[in-house]
Amino acid sequence: MQDLSWTGDPPEPFAAPEYYRGILARRVLAYWVDLFCIAMLAALAWLVLWVLTIASLGLLSPLLLVLAAIPLLYHTLSIGGPRSATPGMRLTGIEVRSWTGERPSYLQAFVQTVLFYVTVYPTWSLVLLVALFNQRRRTLHDILAGTLVIRQSPAAEVLAVR
Repeated sequence: MQDLSWTGDPPEPFAAPEYYRGILARRVLAYWVDLFCIAMLAALAWLVLWVLTIASLGLLSPLLLVLAAIPLLYHTLSIGGPRSATPGMRLTGIEVRSWTGERPSYLQAFVQTVLFYVTVYPTWSLVLLVALFNQRRRTLHDILAGTLVIRQSPAAEVLAVR
């Protein structure tokens, strides 16, 4: 698969619509897959931590606070990793890029993840409506973190259709 990164400004939606076609529906589906993965990881961690807590007669019970870090680590390590996408994003064919086209660093992935949780949950997800009002379908946490979600290989799909 070829690297479709760009330098400078990101592709314009009207000049390269294949990067943005169906991105919102894919993001929603990807997040539901990721929620399932996070729930499975949290359930496994909860079980292991409770066994450790019982075995230590409660001395290791503060380790249960680690459960709160699972979603943060899941998104940060996935988005900042070599594929720039969570497992749900990979399944739906999308990835995160920095505004200049490079794959996001772990710091940028961390900032995007924190901004996601800080803006989405307190507003009951209403803040995600921002994506309906811009051409690149960027959410508020994308804009503030300097990231962009695009299709993984839009050129391959365009070539396959022809």
